[in-house]
Amino acid sequence: QIQVAVIIISSRAPNLQTMGPKMRLYLLVATVASRCDALSLPKRTSIGDQLTRSNFIYSTASAILFSDMSILTSGASPACAAEDNPRYLDSEVQMKYGDDANGNPRTRGVIVRRFTGDSTPYSFPSPRPLPLVKEWPEEAPFTKKNFFRADEGDDENFYTLPRLVYHIDEAAVAALTQYYRANIPAGSSVLDICSSWVSHYPLEFKSKMKRISATGMNPLELMANDQLTDYEARNLNVNPNLPYDDNTFDVVTCVVSIDYLIKPIEVLKEVRRVLKPGGKVIISQSNRCFPSKAISMWLNMNDREHLELINGYAKYAGFGPGKAFDITASVPGDPYNNPMFIVEVSK
Repeated sequence: QIQVAVIIISSRAPNLQTMGPKMRLYLLVATVASRCDALSLPKRTSIGDQLTRSNFIYSTASAILFSDMSILTSGASPACAAEDNPRYLDSEVQMKYGDDANGNPRTRGVIVRRFTGDSTPYSFPSPRPLPLVKEWPEEAPFTKKNFFRADEGDDENFYTLPRLVYHIDEAAVAALTQYYRANIPAGSSVLDICSSWVSHYPLEFKSKMKRISATGMNPLELMANDQLTDYEARNLNVNPNLPYDDNTFDVVTCVVSIDYLIKPIEVLKEVRRVLKPGGKVIISQSNRCFPSKAISMWLNMNDREHLELINGYAKYAGFGPGKAFDITASVPGDPYNNPMFIVEVSK
């Protein structure tokens, strides 16, 4: 049995519900003054079997999740206007696992910091177009070897424990947040695939979007994502089918995750199916990854080749020609921050 407690700054406490006999997560919410609409608790779901000691040891999250993290001692309430938003939101997360007749209960707690993408010292140049010049053959040229991974073990074991951390730096997160703000219209229905405890959307998206749905590997991470209106945990490497009707979403996003997909064309075909006519996909990519889980051909490519590959995936999934952009933030005194690139294709 896994129990997780999350304290998130919000303007109103949501209803507390249990997740099920195998996993439970509670949101404990501090009431503060805020001009934004209330954050609501996403729908709950469950995935996988009970966490075992062997699964915990196998998961690299055991090392990452409980590493040293900085703590912000004073919090600020999120306001809807970007210039008034705090730079960080901090939450306390507690996890209890192995709590059954045969278990050896353990409890761990961490402070997690969410980057809002606002109130930073960074500047965000206009997206710089990058030409996509590779001419792909009529039929997809990929082989099974291209999608080999150094760690072919069960992905659900690898992602057993929630990784409540960032895999790109704050400047890259902020650049993506600002791009979303400028390129996803209010009132849109949005789907975030390969999602986690953060989706990098601006704070006001929760109240301004018609719907924000998500799929991802870990249900506990998804439950801690306060921007979602609904979610379903799903391993797209096992089942690439999306649990949504045709023509449902205006925008689909995928953040630094397409390099882990071993069936990317099948997944993008599903993305195209659930998009409304004229809808678009925003696929973002940096230069960071888990090398053991990224596919082999990705690891043998540079940043520009990654963008060409994503465009090739989209072509074979039935999309038209894509557009690529460099949206990397400018960081004062630090030329070595993570880059951020976008490939955008439309239905």
